[in-house]
Amino acid sequence: MADSASESDTDGAGSSSATPMSSSASNLTKPGVVISQFRLEELTNRLASLQQENKVLKIELETFKLKCKALQGENRDLRKASVTIQARAEQEEEFISNTLFKKIQALQKEKETLAVNYEKEEEFLTNELSRKLMQLQHEKAELEQHLEQEQEFQVNKLMKKIKKMENDTISKQLTLEQLRREKIDLENTLEQEQEALVNRLWKRMDKLEAEKRILQEKLDQPVSAPPSPRDVSMEIDSPENMMRHIRFLKDEVERLKKSLRTTELQHTEKRAQYIEEERHMREENIRLQRKLQREMERREALCRQLSESESSLEMDDERYFNEMSAQGLRARTVSSPIPYTPSPSSSRPISPEALPKKKHQPRQIQTSDTAALPQHAARGAASAPAPPASPADGPVHVLSCSYVAACSASPLPALTCAMLRYFDNQGVETPQS
Repeated sequence: MADSASESDTDGAGSSSATPMSSSASNLTKPGVVISQFRLEELTNRLASLQQENKVLKIELETFKLKCKALQGENRDLRKASVTIQARAEQEEEFISNTLFKKIQALQKEKETLAVNYEKEEEFLTNELSRKLMQLQHEKAELEQHLEQEQEFQVNKLMKKIKKMENDTISKQLTLEQLRREKIDLENTLEQEQEALVNRLWKRMDKLEAEKRILQEKLDQPVSAPPSPRDVSMEIDSPENMMRHIRFLKDEVERLKKSLRTTELQHTEKRAQYIEEERHMREENIRLQRKLQREMERREALCRQLSESESSLEMDDERYFNEMSAQGLRARTVSSPIPYTPSPSSSRPISPEALPKKKHQPRQIQTSDTAALPQHAARGAASAPAPPASPADGPVHVLSCSYVAACSASPLPALTCAMLRYFDNQGVETPQS
Protein backbone atom coordinates (compact mmCIF):
# COMPACT_ATOMS: atom_id res chain seq x y z
CA MET A 1 0.00 0.00 0.00
CA ALA A 2 2.86 2.37 0.74
CA ASP A 3 4.40 1.49 -2.61
CA SER A 4 1.16 2.25 -4.44
CA ALA A 5 0.81 5.57 -2.59
CA SER A 6 4.35 6.55 -3.46
CA GLU A 7 3.73 5.50 -7.03
CA SER A 8 0.59 7.64 -7.20
CA ASP A 9 2.50 10.53 -5.68
CA THR A 10 5.24 10.22 -8.23
CA ASP A 11 2.67 9.94 -11.00
CA GLY A 12 0.93 13.00 -9.69
CA ALA A 13 4.20 14.87 -9.49
CA GLY A 14 5.04 13.86 -13.04
CA SER A 15 1.65 14.97 -14.29
CA SER A 16 1.88 18.22 -12.40
CA SER A 17 5.32 18.84 -13.86
CA ALA A 18 4.10 17.98 -17.28
CA THR A 19 1.17 20.38 -16.96
CA PRO A 20 3.22 23.56 -16.65
CA MET A 21 5.44 22.40 -19.47
CA SER A 22 2.46 21.91 -21.70
CA SER A 23 1.09 25.22 -20.55
CA SER A 24 4.39 26.86 -21.27
CA ALA A 25 4.48 25.23 -24.66
CA SER A 26 0.99 26.41 -25.30
CA ASN A 27 2.02 29.83 -24.16
CA LEU A 28 4.89 29.73 -26.57
CA THR A 29 2.60 28.83 -29.38
CA LYS A 30 0.19 31.53 -28.52
CA PRO A 31 0.66 34.54 -30.59
CA GLY A 32 1.33 37.82 -28.98
CA VAL A 33 3.36 36.37 -26.04
CA VAL A 34 7.03 37.21 -26.16
CA ILE A 35 9.43 34.96 -24.12
CA SER A 36 13.05 35.68 -23.93
CA GLN A 37 15.59 33.22 -25.12
CA PHE A 38 17.26 33.03 -21.69
CA ARG A 39 13.99 32.27 -20.00
CA LEU A 40 13.29 29.55 -22.54
CA GLU A 41 16.59 27.83 -21.97
CA GLU A 42 16.08 27.98 -18.25
CA LEU A 43 12.71 26.33 -18.56
CA THR A 44 14.12 23.72 -20.91
CA ASN A 45 16.88 22.84 -18.45
CA ARG A 46 14.39 22.69 -15.63
CA LEU A 47 12.20 20.36 -17.64
CA ALA A 48 15.11 18.08 -18.41
CA SER A 49 16.12 17.95 -14.73
CA LEU A 50 12.58 17.20 -13.68
CA GLN A 51 12.34 14.40 -16.24
CA GLN A 52 15.63 13.01 -14.96
CA GLU A 53 14.34 13.12 -11.39
CA ASN A 54 11.16 11.46 -12.51
CA LYS A 55 13.14 8.59 -14.05
CA VAL A 56 15.20 8.21 -10.88
CA LEU A 57 12.07 8.16 -8.75
CA LYS A 58 10.50 5.54 -11.02
CA ILE A 59 13.60 3.37 -10.68
CA GLU A 60 13.47 3.75 -6.88
CA LEU A 61 9.78 2.93 -6.99
CA GLU A 62 10.48 -0.28 -8.86
CA THR A 63 13.22 -1.12 -6.36
CA PHE A 64 10.89 -0.56 -3.40
CA LYS A 65 8.21 -2.69 -5.06
CA LEU A 66 10.67 -5.55 -5.44
CA LYS A 67 11.77 -5.16 -1.79
CA CYS A 68 8.16 -5.14 -0.65
CA LYS A 69 7.44 -8.34 -2.57
CA ALA A 70 10.56 -9.98 -1.09
CA LEU A 71 9.56 -8.91 2.45
CA GLN A 72 6.02 -10.21 1.95
CA GLY A 73 7.40 -13.57 0.83
CA GLU A 74 9.76 -13.65 3.80
CA ASN A 75 6.87 -12.78 6.12
CA ARG A 76 4.85 -15.68 4.73
CA ASP A 77 7.82 -18.02 5.24
CA LEU A 78 8.26 -16.80 8.82
CA ARG A 79 4.58 -17.38 9.58
CA LYS A 80 4.79 -20.90 8.21
CA ALA A 81 7.96 -21.54 10.24
CA SER A 82 6.34 -20.15 13.43
CA VAL A 83 3.32 -22.40 12.94
CA THR A 84 5.63 -25.39 12.42
CA ILE A 85 7.74 -24.49 15.50
CA GLN A 86 4.63 -24.03 17.63
CA ALA A 87 3.29 -27.43 16.59
CA ARG A 88 6.64 -29.04 17.28
CA ALA A 89 6.86 -27.29 20.68
CA GLU A 90 3.41 -28.57 21.58
CA GLN A 91 4.46 -32.09 20.63
CA GLU A 92 7.67 -31.81 22.68
CA GLU A 93 5.77 -30.37 25.64
CA GLU A 94 3.29 -33.22 25.51
CA PHE A 95 6.16 -35.74 25.31
CA ILE A 96 7.99 -34.11 28.25
CA SER A 97 4.79 -34.00 30.32
CA ASN A 98 4.16 -37.70 29.64
CA THR A 99 7.76 -38.56 30.52
CA LEU A 100 7.61 -36.54 33.74
CA PHE A 101 4.29 -38.13 34.69
CA LYS A 102 5.81 -41.58 34.22
CA LYS A 103 8.85 -40.58 36.31
CA ILE A 104 6.58 -39.21 39.05
CA GLN A 105 4.65 -42.47 39.11
CA ALA A 106 7.93 -44.43 39.30
CA LEU A 107 9.16 -42.16 42.11
CA GLN A 108 5.92 -42.65 44.02
CA LYS A 109 6.26 -46.42 43.71
CA GLU A 110 9.90 -46.19 44.79
CA LYS A 111 8.88 -43.98 47.72
CA GLU A 112 6.31 -46.54 48.85
CA THR A 113 8.91 -49.30 48.53
CA LEU A 114 11.42 -47.26 50.52
CA ALA A 115 8.81 -46.57 53.20
CA VAL A 116 8.08 -50.30 53.54
CA ASN A 117 11.80 -51.11 53.62
CA TYR A 118 12.34 -48.37 56.18
CA GLU A 119 9.62 -49.80 58.41
CA LYS A 120 11.16 -53.26 58.19
CA GLU A 121 14.65 -51.91 58.82
CA GLU A 122 13.41 -49.78 61.70
CA GLU A 123 11.60 -52.71 63.29
CA PHE A 124 14.70 -54.88 62.91
CA LEU A 125 16.94 -52.19 64.37
CA THR A 126 14.50 -51.61 67.23
CA ASN A 127 14.44 -55.29 68.11
CA GLU A 128 18.21 -55.56 67.76
CA LEU A 129 18.84 -52.48 69.90
CA SER A 130 16.37 -53.65 72.54
CA ARG A 131 18.06 -57.04 72.66
CA LYS A 132 21.52 -55.48 72.89
CA LEU A 133 20.30 -53.08 75.58
CA MET A 134 18.89 -55.94 77.65
CA GLN A 135 22.13 -57.88 77.16
CA LEU A 136 24.22 -54.87 78.19
CA GLN A 137 22.08 -54.33 81.27
CA HIS A 138 22.44 -57.99 82.28
CA GLU A 139 26.19 -57.83 81.66
CA LYS A 140 26.40 -54.60 83.64
CA ALA A 141 24.55 -56.16 86.58
CA GLU A 142 26.75 -59.27 86.42
CA LEU A 143 29.91 -57.17 86.21
CA GLU A 144 28.83 -55.04 89.15
CA GLN A 145 28.06 -58.14 91.21
CA HIS A 146 31.33 -59.79 90.18
CA LEU A 147 33.23 -56.58 90.91
CA GLU A 148 31.69 -56.30 94.36
CA GLN A 149 32.49 -59.93 95.12
CA GLU A 150 36.04 -59.57 93.83
CA GLN A 151 36.57 -56.37 95.78
CA GLU A 152 35.14 -57.91 98.93
CA PHE A 153 37.34 -60.99 98.47
CA GLN A 154 40.45 -58.87 97.84
CA VAL A 155 39.70 -56.61 100.80
CA ASN A 156 39.14 -59.59 103.11
CA LYS A 157 42.29 -61.26 101.84
CA LEU A 158 44.35 -58.12 102.27
CA MET A 159 42.90 -57.49 105.71
CA LYS A 160 43.79 -61.03 106.75
CA LYS A 161 47.32 -60.58 105.42
CA ILE A 162 47.64 -57.23 107.17
CA LYS A 163 46.41 -58.68 110.46
CA LYS A 164 48.75 -61.63 110.09
CA MET A 165 51.68 -59.36 109.33
CA GLU A 166 50.79 -57.11 112.24
CA ASN A 167 50.68 -60.13 114.54
CA ASP A 168 54.02 -61.35 113.15
CA THR A 169 55.51 -57.90 113.58
CA ILE A 170 54.25 -57.69 117.17
CA SER A 171 55.55 -61.17 117.97
CA LYS A 172 58.93 -60.38 116.43
CA GLN A 173 59.09 -57.11 118.29
CA LEU A 174 58.33 -58.99 121.51
CA THR A 175 61.02 -61.54 120.64
CA LEU A 176 63.46 -58.73 119.92
CA GLU A 177 62.67 -57.07 123.23
CA GLN A 178 63.10 -60.40 124.99
CA LEU A 179 66.47 -60.92 123.28
CA ARG A 180 67.51 -57.44 124.29
CA ARG A 181 66.56 -58.17 127.88
CA GLU A 182 68.42 -61.49 127.71
CA LYS A 183 71.47 -59.69 126.33
CA ILE A 184 71.32 -57.19 129.17
CA ASP A 185 70.91 -60.03 131.67
CA LEU A 186 73.86 -61.90 130.13
CA GLU A 187 76.01 -58.78 130.23
CA ASN A 188 75.07 -58.19 133.87
CA THR A 189 75.70 -61.85 134.73
CA LEU A 190 79.07 -61.74 132.94
CA GLU A 191 80.05 -58.60 134.79
CA GLN A 192 78.99 -60.15 138.09
CA GLU A 193 80.97 -63.33 137.34
CA GLN A 194 84.02 -61.30 136.32
CA GLU A 195 83.73 -59.22 139.48
CA ALA A 196 83.34 -62.38 141.61
CA LEU A 197 86.38 -63.98 139.95
CA VAL A 198 88.47 -60.86 140.46
CA ASN A 199 87.41 -60.63 144.10
CA ARG A 200 88.17 -64.30 144.64
CA LEU A 201 91.56 -63.84 142.97
CA TRP A 202 92.38 -60.87 145.17
CA LYS A 203 91.37 -62.80 148.24
CA ARG A 204 93.65 -65.67 147.30
CA MET A 205 96.48 -63.29 146.54
CA ASP A 206 96.01 -61.69 149.94
CA LYS A 207 96.03 -65.15 151.50
CA LEU A 208 99.22 -66.05 149.64
CA GLU A 209 100.84 -62.81 150.79
CA ALA A 210 99.94 -63.66 154.34
CA GLU A 211 101.43 -67.15 153.97
CA LYS A 212 104.54 -65.59 152.41
CA ARG A 213 104.98 -63.24 155.38
CA ILE A 214 104.53 -66.15 157.74
CA LEU A 215 107.18 -68.13 155.89
CA GLN A 216 109.54 -65.16 155.92
CA GLU A 217 109.02 -64.78 159.67
CA LYS A 218 109.78 -68.45 160.10
CA LEU A 219 112.99 -68.00 158.12
CA ASP A 220 113.93 -65.11 160.45
CA GLN A 221 113.79 -62.60 157.79
CA PRO A 222 112.75 -59.04 158.36
CA VAL A 223 109.16 -58.54 157.72
CA SER A 224 108.67 -56.01 154.99
CA ALA A 225 105.61 -53.94 154.56
CA PRO A 226 102.92 -55.86 152.83
CA PRO A 227 102.87 -54.73 149.21
CA SER A 228 99.70 -53.84 147.51
CA PRO A 229 98.12 -56.67 145.57
CA ARG A 230 98.22 -54.54 142.45
CA ASP A 231 102.03 -54.18 142.79
CA VAL A 232 102.66 -57.87 143.10
CA SER A 233 105.10 -58.97 140.46
CA MET A 234 105.18 -62.44 139.07
CA GLU A 235 108.53 -63.66 140.19
CA ILE A 236 110.10 -66.90 139.19
CA ASP A 237 110.41 -68.05 142.73
CA SER A 238 106.55 -67.88 143.23
CA PRO A 239 104.87 -71.01 144.33
CA GLU A 240 103.73 -73.36 141.62
CA ASN A 241 100.19 -73.56 142.88
CA MET A 242 99.86 -69.80 142.70
CA MET A 243 101.12 -69.79 139.13
CA ARG A 244 98.86 -72.66 138.22
CA HIS A 245 95.87 -70.91 139.74
CA ILE A 246 96.74 -67.69 137.97
CA ARG A 247 97.00 -69.51 134.63
CA PHE A 248 93.66 -71.17 135.33
CA LEU A 249 92.08 -67.82 136.06
CA LYS A 250 93.54 -66.37 132.86
CA ASP A 251 92.20 -69.28 130.85
CA GLU A 252 88.83 -68.83 132.50
CA VAL A 253 88.83 -65.14 131.63
CA GLU A 254 89.77 -65.91 128.00
CA ARG A 255 87.07 -68.55 127.77
CA LEU A 256 84.46 -66.18 129.17
CA LYS A 257 85.59 -63.45 126.75
CA LYS A 258 85.28 -65.87 123.82
CA SER A 259 81.84 -66.91 125.04
CA LEU A 260 80.84 -63.25 125.33
CA ARG A 261 82.09 -62.52 121.80
CA THR A 262 80.25 -65.57 120.45
CA THR A 263 77.06 -64.52 122.23
CA GLU A 264 77.43 -60.98 120.92
CA LEU A 265 77.96 -62.27 117.36
CA GLN A 266 74.90 -64.52 117.63
CA HIS A 267 72.88 -61.65 119.06
CA THR A 268 74.08 -59.35 116.26
CA GLU A 269 73.20 -61.94 113.59
CA LYS A 270 69.77 -62.55 115.12
CA ARG A 271 69.17 -58.83 115.40
CA ALA A 272 70.20 -58.30 111.75
CA GLN A 273 67.96 -61.21 110.76
CA TYR A 274 65.04 -59.77 112.72
CA ILE A 275 65.67 -56.33 111.23
CA GLU A 276 65.75 -57.84 107.70
CA GLU A 277 62.54 -59.77 108.37
CA GLU A 278 60.92 -56.64 109.73
CA ARG A 279 62.05 -54.71 106.65
CA HIS A 280 60.64 -57.44 104.37
CA MET A 281 57.40 -57.37 106.31
CA ARG A 282 57.22 -53.60 106.04
CA GLU A 283 57.85 -53.80 102.28
CA GLU A 284 55.22 -56.51 101.96
CA ASN A 285 52.82 -54.40 103.99
CA ILE A 286 53.51 -51.36 101.79
CA ARG A 287 53.09 -53.47 98.64
CA LEU A 288 49.80 -54.88 99.91
CA GLN A 289 48.61 -51.41 100.88
CA ARG A 290 49.49 -50.13 97.38
CA LYS A 291 47.71 -53.09 95.84
CA LEU A 292 44.68 -52.36 98.02
CA GLN A 293 44.86 -48.71 96.97
CA ARG A 294 45.05 -49.70 93.29
CA GLU A 295 42.08 -52.01 93.72
CA MET A 296 40.14 -49.23 95.43
CA GLU A 297 41.09 -46.77 92.65
CA ARG A 298 40.09 -49.35 90.05
CA ARG A 299 36.78 -49.83 91.81
CA GLU A 300 36.24 -46.08 91.96
CA ALA A 301 37.15 -45.75 88.26
CA LEU A 302 34.73 -48.54 87.34
CA CYS A 303 32.01 -46.97 89.46
CA ARG A 304 32.75 -43.60 87.83
CA GLN A 305 32.60 -45.12 84.36
CA LEU A 306 29.33 -46.84 85.19
CA SER A 307 27.86 -43.62 86.55
CA GLU A 308 29.12 -41.70 83.50
CA SER A 309 27.61 -44.28 81.15
CA GLU A 310 24.32 -44.11 83.05
CA SER A 311 24.35 -40.30 82.99
CA SER A 312 25.22 -40.30 79.26
CA LEU A 313 22.36 -42.72 78.57
CA GLU A 314 20.04 -40.53 80.62
CA MET A 315 21.18 -37.40 78.77
CA ASP A 316 20.76 -39.15 75.39
CA ASP A 317 17.23 -40.26 76.34
CA GLU A 318 16.32 -36.75 77.50
CA ARG A 319 17.83 -35.18 74.37
CA TYR A 320 15.97 -37.62 72.09
CA PHE A 321 12.70 -36.98 73.88
CA ASN A 322 13.25 -33.19 73.82
CA GLU A 323 14.10 -33.30 70.09
CA MET A 324 10.99 -35.33 69.37
CA SER A 325 8.88 -32.97 71.48
CA ALA A 326 10.47 -29.91 69.84
CA GLN A 327 9.80 -31.26 66.35
CA GLY A 328 6.17 -31.93 67.27
CA LEU A 329 6.30 -35.46 65.86
CA ARG A 330 4.51 -38.55 67.07
CA ALA A 331 6.41 -41.63 68.12
CA ARG A 332 6.02 -44.75 66.03
CA THR A 333 4.76 -47.82 67.80
CA VAL A 334 7.46 -50.38 68.54
CA SER A 335 6.68 -53.94 67.60
CA SER A 336 9.52 -55.35 69.71
CA PRO A 337 8.39 -58.24 71.97
CA ILE A 338 11.08 -57.29 74.51
CA PRO A 339 9.95 -54.60 76.98
CA TYR A 340 12.18 -51.59 77.44
CA THR A 341 13.73 -51.38 80.90
CA PRO A 342 15.30 -47.98 81.56
CA SER A 343 18.35 -47.54 83.71
CA PRO A 344 17.80 -46.61 87.39
CA SER A 345 19.45 -43.23 86.87
CA SER A 346 17.02 -42.27 84.08
CA SER A 347 13.85 -42.65 86.16
CA ARG A 348 13.48 -38.93 86.90
CA PRO A 349 10.44 -37.35 85.20
CA ILE A 350 10.79 -34.31 82.98
CA SER A 351 8.84 -31.21 83.95
CA PRO A 352 6.16 -30.23 81.42
CA GLU A 353 7.37 -26.60 81.59
CA ALA A 354 10.77 -27.71 80.22
CA LEU A 355 9.16 -28.89 76.98
CA PRO A 356 8.92 -26.37 74.09
CA LYS A 357 5.47 -24.88 73.50
CA LYS A 358 3.90 -24.96 70.03
CA LYS A 359 1.17 -22.72 68.65
CA HIS A 360 -0.34 -25.45 66.54
CA GLN A 361 -2.30 -28.43 67.77
CA PRO A 362 -0.08 -30.91 69.67
CA ARG A 363 0.27 -34.33 68.12
CA GLN A 364 -0.77 -37.39 70.04
CA ILE A 365 1.60 -40.06 71.32
CA GLN A 366 0.23 -43.56 71.19
CA THR A 367 0.02 -45.41 74.47
CA SER A 368 1.86 -48.36 73.02
CA ASP A 369 4.90 -46.13 72.44
CA THR A 370 5.42 -45.52 76.14
CA ALA A 371 6.86 -49.01 76.47
CA ALA A 372 9.69 -48.11 74.09
CA LEU A 373 10.30 -44.60 75.46
CA PRO A 374 12.40 -44.03 78.59
CA GLN A 375 10.55 -44.04 81.88
CA HIS A 376 10.63 -40.26 82.33
CA ALA A 377 9.50 -39.75 78.71
CA ALA A 378 6.65 -42.22 79.17
CA ARG A 379 5.55 -40.41 82.33
CA GLY A 380 5.66 -37.07 80.53
CA ALA A 381 3.60 -38.48 77.64
CA ALA A 382 1.09 -40.11 79.97
CA SER A 383 0.72 -37.11 82.30
CA ALA A 384 0.09 -34.55 79.52
CA PRO A 385 -3.40 -35.11 78.00
CA ALA A 386 -3.26 -34.58 74.25
CA PRO A 387 -6.42 -33.38 72.44
CA PRO A 388 -7.30 -35.10 69.18
CA ALA A 389 -5.63 -33.70 66.11
CA SER A 390 -7.95 -31.76 63.87
CA PRO A 391 -7.92 -32.23 60.10
CA ALA A 392 -7.09 -28.56 59.69
CA ASP A 393 -3.64 -29.16 61.06
CA GLY A 394 -2.70 -31.15 57.99
CA PRO A 395 -1.45 -34.74 57.81
CA VAL A 396 -0.04 -36.17 61.00
CA HIS A 397 3.51 -37.42 60.46
CA VAL A 398 4.25 -40.55 62.45
CA LEU A 399 7.83 -41.30 63.53
CA SER A 400 9.23 -44.14 65.58
CA CYS A 401 10.68 -43.60 69.04
CA SER A 402 13.63 -45.73 67.99
CA TYR A 403 14.22 -43.46 64.99
CA VAL A 404 16.50 -41.15 66.98
CA ALA A 405 18.40 -44.02 68.58
CA ALA A 406 18.80 -45.70 65.19
CA CYS A 407 20.11 -42.46 63.67
CA SER A 408 22.83 -42.30 66.31
CA ALA A 409 23.60 -46.05 66.34
CA SER A 410 24.55 -46.76 62.72
CA PRO A 411 25.14 -44.78 59.49
CA LEU A 412 22.32 -46.57 57.63
CA PRO A 413 19.39 -44.77 59.32
CA ALA A 414 20.92 -41.41 58.35
CA LEU A 415 19.55 -42.04 54.82
CA THR A 416 16.14 -42.90 56.24
CA CYS A 417 16.32 -39.76 58.39
CA ALA A 418 16.93 -37.65 55.28
CA MET A 419 14.09 -39.48 53.49
CA LEU A 420 11.68 -38.74 56.33
CA ARG A 421 12.66 -35.07 56.29
CA TYR A 422 12.12 -35.05 52.51
CA PHE A 423 8.68 -36.66 52.90
CA ASP A 424 7.86 -34.18 55.65
CA ASN A 425 8.79 -31.25 53.41
CA GLN A 426 6.78 -32.73 50.55
CA GLY A 427 3.72 -33.13 52.80
CA VAL A 428 3.54 -36.91 52.28
CA GLU A 429 2.08 -38.96 55.12
CA THR A 430 4.30 -41.86 56.10
CA PRO A 431 2.50 -45.13 56.88
CA GLN A 432 2.19 -46.27 60.47
CA SER A 433 3.89 -49.42 61.67
